[in-house]
Amino acid sequence: MDELMYLAPEIVVVATGLVVLLAGVFLSPRAKNILGYLATLGILAALFLTVKSFGLLTMQGFQVGYSIFSEALNIDALSQFFKLVFLVVALIVSIAAIKYNENSDHTEEFYTLMLFATFGMMIVASANDLVVLFVAFELASLATYALAGYEKQNPRSLEGAMKYFVIGSVSAALMLFGLSFVYGATGTTSIPLIAANPGLLIENPIGLVAVVLLIAGFGFKMALVPFHMWAPDTYQGSPSVVSALLAAGSKKMGFVAAFRIFIVALVALQPDWQFIFTILAVATMTFGNIVAVAQTSVKRMLAYSSVAQAGYIAMAFAVMTPVALGGGIMYALAHAFMKAGAFIAAGVVVWMVSQEKTGNLDVPDHLDSFKGLGKRMPLAALSMTVFVFALAGIPPTAGFMAKFVLFSSTIQAGMAWLAVIAILNSALSLFYYARLVRYMYFLPPEGKSVSVPFPYAAALLVAVAGVLVMGIWPEPFVELAMKAAMVLV
Repeated sequence: MDELMYLAPEIVVVATGLVVLLAGVFLSPRAKNILGYLATLGILAALFLTVKSFGLLTMQGFQVGYSIFSEALNIDALSQFFKLVFLVVALIVSIAAIKYNENSDHTEEFYTLMLFATFGMMIVASANDLVVLFVAFELASLATYALAGYEKQNPRSLEGAMKYFVIGSVSAALMLFGLSFVYGATGTTSIPLIAANPGLLIENPIGLVAVVLLIAGFGFKMALVPFHMWAPDTYQGSPSVVSALLAAGSKKMGFVAAFRIFIVALVALQPDWQFIFTILAVATMTFGNIVAVAQTSVKRMLAYSSVAQAGYIAMAFAVMTPVALGGGIMYALAHAFMKAGAFIAAGVVVWMVSQEKTGNLDVPDHLDSFKGLGKRMPLAALSMTVFVFALAGIPPTAGFMAKFVLFSSTIQAGMAWLAVIAILNSALSLFYYARLVRYMYFLPPEGKSVSVPFPYAAALLVAVAGVLVMGIWPEPFVELAMKAAMVLV
């Protein structure tokens, strides 16, 4: 019974998903609007329990945590921090989806899939065993495959979902193949036991093969170049609320899993994978920013921007100091607020275009749709401005503080060249972010003023609040991120 108490947030999430699914069977499309509020309440309850768990961990010791279910799961500062990330993203998406699913006959399906995906991500964060990690990974992935193709009448949504599914299936096979090699070399699937027997991996050439396969498998979910090819089409084609979940939540699942696998389990092979991650980090941030400059679709621009942001977080693997790992972990939370909010803001514009039946309906998120948005929808424009400036690293935002911690730790570790590349990439990103701001505030509007629907407005305000609070008052977030990093080292 005590072990179930440690999983209270996960239990609340999955129970909410089941209640929403069953309630949807008996409700009319109009009555199903209440399901969004029910899902949001469930996520808020799980978020409260997760925050409360930090107090219990303080009593036990942040680095130790609690091992439960025969050490298959570990409740520690790292797992709880990333659960916070996943639940924050789920909360923003859940609130915005109240309007997106208004009077829909499939509301319960959307929220059930979203909650089950969040549940899978939360289990991945706590996974202390390779089998548990892979099963939870695939639970979250299967739910997001379906969500990506949620708009069945939208060819772009179906195309993005198909690419996501096919490439995701290949990456899962590569990941499982790599995990099987690790098991073959060590004779165990327990992450702590693998870490306790480093000689078994060093002496066996199969260890290097496992590293290559695992980087390819996790590289897909983290959207690292050259494993990113699914992301632009999927993020653009999916409903904006789903794009927010994928870019801000699902991608972080890949990072926390990679932290557990590479930094804890495969620490004996650190020289091999550290070099590869250094190359991938540079290639990812550079490629993502360069290609984003040429985009005219805002969601596609945000997709390539998200690829570039993954490159920044991957710097933590390249530097491997406690401060760098803490910076990467903090960046994961900052990115969750920034990217989820940006996609929701883009979704508001898509909604506006669909209501007016004007503009380029084939690409409703085209830059032209954002002309004069500052006058037409001031809240959406101001929110988007906050998000893109945060993504560029402009103070006082979460993006600036996270980049400051991450980049400064890179310089302190003697890798100033990597920090310079990252800073130059941030400067490049400011070009296409500023272009979007120019369209919103310095070009004449093409249409009348429109009010932002309340659920979208609430979701944007939650995201903006997160971005600004982390930027203005970063100390508690830095402290939590550093304690989470100590679990790894």
